[in-house]
Amino acid sequence: MNREQQIIRVSFIGIITNIILAGFKFVIGFMANSVAIMIDALNNASDVLSSVITVIGTKLAGRPADRDHPYGHGRIEYLTAEVISAIVLYAGITAMIESVKKILSPVEPKYSYVSLIIVTAGIIVKFVLGRYVSSQGIKLSSDALTDSGKDALMDSAVSASTLLGALIFLGLGINLEAWLGAFISLVIIKAGFEMFRETTSKILGERVESELTKSIKATICETGGVFGAYDLILTNYGPDRLMGSVHIEIPDTWTADKIDIVSRGIAQKVFNRHHVILAAIGVYSHNSSSNEVKELRSELTRVVMSHDYVLQIHGIYCDIKAKIIRFDIVVDFAAPDVKEVHNKVIKSVTKLYPDFTITVQLDQDYSD
Repeated sequence: MNREQQIIRVSFIGIITNIILAGFKFVIGFMANSVAIMIDALNNASDVLSSVITVIGTKLAGRPADRDHPYGHGRIEYLTAEVISAIVLYAGITAMIESVKKILSPVEPKYSYVSLIIVTAGIIVKFVLGRYVSSQGIKLSSDALTDSGKDALMDSAVSASTLLGALIFLGLGINLEAWLGAFISLVIIKAGFEMFRETTSKILGERVESELTKSIKATICETGGVFGAYDLILTNYGPDRLMGSVHIEIPDTWTADKIDIVSRGIAQKVFNRHHVILAAIGVYSHNSSSNEVKELRSELTRVVMSHDYVLQIHGIYCDIKAKIIRFDIVVDFAAPDVKEVHNKVIKSVTKLYPDFTITVQLDQDYSD
């Protein structure tokens, strides 16, 4: 069973479960005249719609690449998660409106022990469902499933508060129905905003996890003759669909044929091990054939790294005879003025080696 089929299977389990729960709770809420239970039922009904949208989004995202969308349709899954967030927000706002109406015009609920037993069963079912869907969402890298799982876990807490309100009413005669409904609504709205913010962040383009980027660079450096891997840029085209580029530092004596063979081997190894496509592999020429060059590289590194906000220096090439030095630096995003840091580095290196032509390339801090 592939990823798409697994997501659809989990979604259908959620659909069936939530239809049953919503039906029971609507009946119980109507009979008990309980706004909190009715809101809880409405929340379960919105979960059904969320699962249906997850299925549709997963099917659309699974379509193969075409001329208009050469990178595939995987990002549809993020849009699906956005729609689910909007549904959760709508459910929360609607529930808040109903709760406020009940606060202004209180209605006494009529609970039965049978209804409370069913609500208790619903709490257990939603908790188990939430844990299952959430774990599957993480396993399958599906934001829509993960959001649905979080929503289900939240629903179990919401139902628990509804049950608590009912017990307080039966035991003490204090009617907290409408106020509980308002509290539940706030929890739902908050969850909807958080889901929306998290998914929007992914659509905008988040920094790739440090563990993955470091692991990819380590894989690249396993290749004999490769001194380092830098400037790894990865773009997310959907869950588990990463494509990017990297620079490798290799001996300046390698032929084009040698570089071609090594580059192809690296790309294949990275894809097999990490399922990441390296569409381009650039090169930095490494020369350290003499002690003089080695000493210059060492001193250069010390001076450059002494500047605040400079995270890395790489791609160093020194030609003593031609009096040429070129290298790249990575400056922290926290720097108040990146260009100022860049200019300071150039000035300090020029002062140290006034007879050399200095070229300093400024790189972004794309990955760890």
